[in-house]
Amino acid sequence: MDKTDSFLISKFRVRTFGQFMKDIFGGIIVALISIPISMGYAQIAGLPMQYGLYGSVFTIIIYGFLTTTRDFVFGVDAAPAALVGGILADMGIAEGSEQAAEAVPTLTLFVAGWLLVFCIFRAGRVVKYISSSVMGGFVTGICVTIILMQFPKLFGGTAGTGEAPELISHIISQSGDFHFLSFGLSILSIALITTAKKYIPKIPMSVIIMAGAAAAGYFIDLGSFGVKLLPDVESGFHGLSGLVSFTSVSQVSEYLFSSLSVAAVILAESLLASGSNAMKDGYKLDNNREILAYSAANFAAAFSGCCPVNASVSRTGIVRQFGAKSQWLSVSAGLSMLAVLYIAAPMIKYLPVPVLTSIVVSALINACEFREAVHFFRHSKTEFYIFMGAFLAVMIFGTVYGVMIGIVLSFVAVIIRAVVPPRAFLGVIEGKENSFYSLARNGEAKPIKNVLIYRFGGNIFFANIDTLQSDIEKAVRNDTKIIIINAGACGNIDMTAAQRLMMMYDDYKERGISLYITEHVGEVNDSLRKFGAERLLESGAVRMTTDLALRDSGIHYPYPTEDAQESSDGRPHHISRRAKGIQPELEWVFGDNARSYKDRIAQELVEMLFSENITKSDFENAEKHTLWGRVNMFDEDEILDRIEQYLENELKNDPDRLMQLEKLIESRREYIEERMKKMDPQSIERLRERRQKFIERSGKNATGKNK
Repeated sequence: MDKTDSFLISKFRVRTFGQFMKDIFGGIIVALISIPISMGYAQIAGLPMQYGLYGSVFTIIIYGFLTTTRDFVFGVDAAPAALVGGILADMGIAEGSEQAAEAVPTLTLFVAGWLLVFCIFRAGRVVKYISSSVMGGFVTGICVTIILMQFPKLFGGTAGTGEAPELISHIISQSGDFHFLSFGLSILSIALITTAKKYIPKIPMSVIIMAGAAAAGYFIDLGSFGVKLLPDVESGFHGLSGLVSFTSVSQVSEYLFSSLSVAAVILAESLLASGSNAMKDGYKLDNNREILAYSAANFAAAFSGCCPVNASVSRTGIVRQFGAKSQWLSVSAGLSMLAVLYIAAPMIKYLPVPVLTSIVVSALINACEFREAVHFFRHSKTEFYIFMGAFLAVMIFGTVYGVMIGIVLSFVAVIIRAVVPPRAFLGVIEGKENSFYSLARNGEAKPIKNVLIYRFGGNIFFANIDTLQSDIEKAVRNDTKIIIINAGACGNIDMTAAQRLMMMYDDYKERGISLYITEHVGEVNDSLRKFGAERLLESGAVRMTTDLALRDSGIHYPYPTEDAQESSDGRPHHISRRAKGIQPELEWVFGDNARSYKDRIAQELVEMLFSENITKSDFENAEKHTLWGRVNMFDEDEILDRIEQYLENELKNDPDRLMQLEKLIESRREYIEERMKKMDPQSIERLRERRQKFIERSGKNATGKNK
């Protein structure tokens, strides 16, 4: 069996007849959902709506045979449709005109050509440089733009064109002809779709609403009440008539440039979405083959007279809910759409425009990634600003310029991470030899006396050397004698940074401070020598490890640490004592969130402790079954205090049970103290200090709780 045969079998393999039927049914659902969505997106792209249906036949079947995904759906989608609609507006071509019906397939053909070029040059590797914040902002900007375009159709108006300012102005101008029945149908449709998505996600509510609205239009004649209906659609597949447009291209350069931006968006969005889907299912995509599938599908769309096609996250999510697991769903979807065109096309003219628009708007709202923006805002302001930059670029400057600005922002994000890498000042923990810990993340680490150890988490070059120099200069005190730059994450250095390090070395030498660079790879030394900073090497300022730099300065283990007080210039010292081998691990892992994680572990243990006949060994082993697992003794002692607090609240009406569990806890605490006393007698005092602070903070009764 050759590689191609194996590849096809992996996509179309079904283990049972029941699974095969799920795939076929999933394809039928895709086709039904695609009826309103594809028609709506075709109109957004400037085409007569039936071309959205034509573009949902052969494109999806061809993609199904070429893709390396197992259940991903391809078809007429938001981003390419919006891009093409924006391009037509820039070219002055009216929506739904004969000129649009010629121009859009031509653009699609150029898009397919660009994707083929991307495949030949293996451009899939470029996607890794497009961050999720850029793609999220870009896609959300497109979706909001389309919603603003389509919003007037919800209340009986006409679609707008342009960017956000023009679209808002158009909505206001259309409000004078507000049709209440149309708007009522729209709001009802959106409410039903939103509610169904939350409570009955497996029900294709948009299909049900579309069928119900078409039936209402057939029996009630909604048109007589002023509700706009869709135009008549001729039965059958007539997309191949789009072929005649390929001989009418007069502005090749304009098409060539515009189509490049559309192809770039299809490449990035489709690869990112399908790649994420494949990772969830535990298999790997062939990116180059995927791009070939995108190109072939878009060639089919062009020859069908349709707009460019793209990966559909929303439809993929729906078919996955129905259990589809092979590309038989794509074959089923394409053939089902063909059946719709020949059998159900006469019913389309009864579908109210506000209902179709509400289905499209609901899909667009679902595609917006504002939740991702909120996540970025809470956890990474830089990513949030990049998201908003891409979002506003599309909203203000349009989709084509938004693509270019988004690509620039992607590289800006890479540069920002390189310019501002993770940095930390390091210290030591008593009893831990040859190890250095972040003073900010480890409350028990202490600075070495008269020594500043600075870890720089990236390559050092012209754009971030100022950051390095500024951080160090701000931390230098009057009693600083040694500065050590821990460059363990540095694999490269440029001429500007090498020369600046030489200047820093000379400046600090005049001030009586020794400067060292340590932990980096040997190639950095080659660069220092090449860029004229060999004096750093010859003078011994470059050392393999931080320990060797300290030794060269006459400082040996155990390292002298600073006193437990705040320095005169206000720089805080991290000063608490620590028993050997028992530093609080959760504080190191979770930083400022350590307290909440300790509370969560304590709560998990409390739930286990409510078992009826729990023994001492059961209690000792319970910790193994928490989400975190075993914690070290210092953390465990603090968690025991939290458990006692929970139990006192929960069992205040059952004193016998409370006393039984407290005896177990006290027995465990005695064991912890004995173990820690063997490691370091001073650790017991440290534990008691910590317990007292916990008691004071929680307001707990201290009677009998401290030995």
